[in-house]
Amino acid sequence: MQKQQIRKGFSKLNKEQKIDLTASYFENPAKAARELKSFWHNDPDIQKRLDEFAENTISNFSFPYGIAPNFVINGNMYLVPMVIEESSVIAAASNAAKFWSERGGFHAKVVSMTKVGQLHFIWEGDTDKLRSSMPEIREKLITEANHITTNMRKRGGGILDIELIDMSDKIENYYQLKASFDTIDSMGANFINSCLEEFGLQLKRFLKEEKRFTGKEKNCEIVMAILSNYTPECLVRTWVECDIEEFGEMDRDLSAQQFAEKFKMAVRIAQADEYRATTHNKGIMNGIDAVVLATGNDFRAIEGCAHTYAARNGKYTSLTNVIIEDGKFRYELSVPLALGTVGGLTSLHPLAKFSLELLNNPGAEQLMMIAAAAGLANNFSAVKSLTTKGIQVGHMKMHLYNILNHIGVTNKEKEKAVDYFSDKKVSFNNVKEMVTRLRKGNS
Repeated sequence: MQKQQIRKGFSKLNKEQKIDLTASYFENPAKAARELKSFWHNDPDIQKRLDEFAENTISNFSFPYGIAPNFVINGNMYLVPMVIEESSVIAAASNAAKFWSERGGFHAKVVSMTKVGQLHFIWEGDTDKLRSSMPEIREKLITEANHITTNMRKRGGGILDIELIDMSDKIENYYQLKASFDTIDSMGANFINSCLEEFGLQLKRFLKEEKRFTGKEKNCEIVMAILSNYTPECLVRTWVECDIEEFGEMDRDLSAQQFAEKFKMAVRIAQADEYRATTHNKGIMNGIDAVVLATGNDFRAIEGCAHTYAARNGKYTSLTNVIIEDGKFRYELSVPLALGTVGGLTSLHPLAKFSLELLNNPGAEQLMMIAAAAGLANNFSAVKSLTTKGIQVGHMKMHLYNILNHIGVTNKEKEKAVDYFSDKKVSFNNVKEMVTRLRKGNS
């Protein structure tokens, strides 16, 4: 592969030219170009739409789209779409969903839908004077943003509040206007950012026109206006519960009570130790991210928010909690999820639209509950495996196909390998040795 060089004007090339240039770095450019084109959608109109999601698009990168059945959430049954490449995630979610479907299913509640945006600015003056002017500033900013908020207000959302945050003790003369929003069923990023930019214009105008402000106080420097992906009040809680005695068959070496107590200890460890908490919460996000991706939402924003929330008290800890009381087991998850079901890719991406239709076209609140339930389901299965047979047994069984594909086996060899490892430990070396023996026997 030839050494890459700085290329100017790449974005100005047409798609074929971009492919040719990219392929030219390979030993066989024609083969590289064919491989890129082999992942194009067979419908030109859909491919054109996909191309326009991002800049410099030359192909599509496919992830598996799977279904986790048997999810009962607040009494309603769902087939939950999940997009993820990690072996065992969908199987883990499905197993937990089936187990809890026979025990009342998942219970979920959206606590709040509030989202946050910030106008960051530098201002030199009397802080008390600025603070006392906030009722007028708030009213002016909300009024002047009416042309932006009209449609959102018709749907029941809009600007909830604007408050002054004095951070001059951390950065000299630094303040922010922290605004809260309800964007109903949309994720609302463009709406929030548009409002914030309008706030910046109106704040500068207010300071300049008001006689109470003099000299330097009449000017402020807007540093930036941008939503925050940390939305601790856009919160959903989900939980499962049952009598402890229903865990009787979880592990032949543990009684139901021992299993419940061991499970609780595993969660306590995730609450106490940030190394374990990180992996524990990653298991939750396996399920949540997969639903977020399947429905065309922003999984990066969801990830950032969840992990910040896990550290909200100054120490990174588990997002879940176990309560054992009076012979009952309850496992609960609290997580902020700023999701949308209108706007963005939710209707533009064909499979995102399909996913929402499969879920009976939920509103944002319902989607929050579905995604959270998927996260709790995946995490429950992971902790159950860790505290009983170990994570590798189930994970490596699901990973078997990846190992076989990596080795490059035939369909017949794959069938024999799957049958062989039905009751044996799966590892890369064990699979490789089995395939080698199989081929020697057939030679």
